[in-house]
Amino acid sequence: MRKVAWVTGASRGMGRNTAIELARVGYDVALTARDQRLLDEVAAEIEEAGGMAFASATDLTDRCSVARFAEAAAERFGRCDVVCNIGVYQGLGGRRLFLETPPDELAISFEADVISPAVMCQMAIPLMLRGSGGTIVNMSSSSVVMDPPGTIEENGWSFAYVGAKAALDRLASIVNVELGAAGIRAFTVEPGFVAYGDRLTDMLKKYPGMAVSPPEAIGPAIVWLLASPDADRLRAKRVNLPGLTHKYHLLADWQGPGSLYP
Repeated sequence: MRKVAWVTGASRGMGRNTAIELARVGYDVALTARDQRLLDEVAAEIEEAGGMAFASATDLTDRCSVARFAEAAAERFGRCDVVCNIGVYQGLGGRRLFLETPPDELAISFEADVISPAVMCQMAIPLMLRGSGGTIVNMSSSSVVMDPPGTIEENGWSFAYVGAKAALDRLASIVNVELGAAGIRAFTVEPGFVAYGDRLTDMLKKYPGMAVSPPEAIGPAIVWLLASPDADRLRAKRVNLPGLTHKYHLLADWQGPGSLYP
C-alpha cells in the first residue's frame, strides 16, 4: 500500500515542489493551500508523477478549516505517514513594524503559523500510531536564530512572522520527546532564501548578495529526510534543506545556494 503525505502550502513554490517530489517516490498526497485552482493544477502533476491526489483549499487562519481538511484527507486515504507543515501566513502582520502591528494581527499570525500546524499534527499522529509510525516536517526559518539586519521596511522581518516561526520551531523537539518511542519522528527544517520569478528579483534587491535557492531544492531534501537511515541524527538540529540537497547532490545540474538552476 502506498504511503500518504499531507502537505500545506502546496499550491506553489516549496510546497508544490515537495508534493510532486513525494509523489515521484511513491506517496499519495493530500494537499492544501488557499487557491483551489492552483491546487488542482498541482494535483494533476502529482497524478502524472504516479500518485493519487486529494486537493482541498484551506484557510490556515481558521483552525476549523484545517480540521476539516485533515478529516477529509483521513477519510480519502485512511492513513497518514507524513505531515509537511510548509504553508505560512502572508498577511499584514508580516509587513508591519512592531508598534504598528495590532494585537489581532499578531493573533492571526500565530493562528496560522503555530496553532494550525499543531492541529494538523494532532489529527495526523493518531493515524500514524495506528500504522508503523510517521514523520512530521515543520518549516521554520533562519530568522528565528538571527538578528534582523534592518527593519521590515528595509531588509529585516516582522515580529509577527518571526515570533510565530520561533514557536513552531520548538514543536519538533516536544513531539520527539513525547512520541519518539512510539515511532513518530519530527524535524525542524528551514529553506534559507528561496525565491523564483518576480520574487527572486525583489529578494535580490532587498538582500543584495544573499545565496538564493530555487524551490526545486526543497522537495528532494525532504524526501531524503524521510528515506535516509542517516536522517534520525538530524532530529535535534535545524535542517537547512538547500544545504542538504547540495551536500548529497539531490538536484541535478544545481551547484548549490547562490547558483542559478536551469
